[in-house]
Amino acid sequence: MQRRDLLKLLAAAPVAGAVSGVGAQVVAAPAAGGAKLLVVFLRGAYDAANLLVPVDSDFYYASRQSIAVPRPGQPNGALALESGWGLHPALATSVMPLFQKKQAAFIPFAGTDDLSRSHFETQDSIELGQTLDRNRNYRSGFLNRLAGVLGAGPLTDVSPIAFTDQMPIALRGDARAANMALASVGRSGIDARQTAVIEAMYRNTALAQPVAEGFSVRDEVQRAVKAEMDAASRNAMTPKGFELVARRMALLMRDRFDLGFVDVGGWDTHVGQGAGTGYLANRLEELGRGVASFAEAMGDDAWRETVVVVISEFGRTFRENGNKGTDHGHGTVYWVLGGGLSAQAGGRVVGEQVEVSQKNLFQNRDYSVLNEYRAVFGGLFSRMYGLSPAQLDRVFAGVAPKDLALI
Repeated sequence: MQRRDLLKLLAAAPVAGAVSGVGAQVVAAPAAGGAKLLVVFLRGAYDAANLLVPVDSDFYYASRQSIAVPRPGQPNGALALESGWGLHPALATSVMPLFQKKQAAFIPFAGTDDLSRSHFETQDSIELGQTLDRNRNYRSGFLNRLAGVLGAGPLTDVSPIAFTDQMPIALRGDARAANMALASVGRSGIDARQTAVIEAMYRNTALAQPVAEGFSVRDEVQRAVKAEMDAASRNAMTPKGFELVARRMALLMRDRFDLGFVDVGGWDTHVGQGAGTGYLANRLEELGRGVASFAEAMGDDAWRETVVVVISEFGRTFRENGNKGTDHGHGTVYWVLGGGLSAQAGGRVVGEQVEVSQKNLFQNRDYSVLNEYRAVFGGLFSRMYGLSPAQLDRVFAGVAPKDLALI
């Protein structure tokens, strides 16, 4: 087999495998017990103002005459939370019960200081987690740097995975990580014969072990997901969308992986966004079912050690546009979920906030960013993993962590 043929074969296959980092030096952080982290990236910039609804703001309703989510108590109205906030009704049976059990929190006015309003540039900026005033290093994602600090590798207890068909920027780097698109499980582009050929090509070379480990992870994931799919069939579950993938992710993270990343598309709502019902409501309902399924499938013990953070590259314009949608904005709302959220955060809307009014809009069009994402993640990582300032600086250089007492 020619090298170019091997590369084509690997590129076409949803195979989990180890990335570069065979000789990387590992400086492990303090023991984090069974802590697990899943980052859910909503690509396309979801409309956070219709997720976490400022129900006491007359300015919100005047700015969104076609797409505002009605106030609590009205048909398809928001679900009352606290301090003038409401939750989109599409999450009534999924995320709202977690919020009521103090296993969910929301951080409004969150995001990055990147002002490009470009999907791709801002997504890259967030996944890299690097300062904006220097050249980007696309081989150093923030989750990979976290894995390196925690000690990712075959001889440690930290195992990162991206549930994607290609390794995302967030997990690129020196620490070993796997990736597999779970929707493609069972349709691997490399069969047993081809696997043996590839392994033979690298036998007695420095890459022999990483190649073998990559195929081993793939096989393990295939077996675990097949078992879950068999169980689902016996219990007459409906295997669709994010909900099904979320259950597969939970099974794997509960038993095998500690750091996870997944992205979900379909959030760029320039036209026909909808309000309490409609396009965005349907997407939120699917996402909410997935999150709730993930929590349930993790089981009580593992869920207490797990934190799920839902982010997006930026928010949407506060005012609706002429097509009954919203355009590229700035500040957004992050979700934080887990069975071990603190009393200060669980069932709360947390972080720095301002009144939702015209005078407080950023550039008279968007939510401001008051809770910068690297600072928020830095505070969370400090609590989850007990990172020292020097270790945290390896993940987010030059950032002062913002401790929101999330766990």
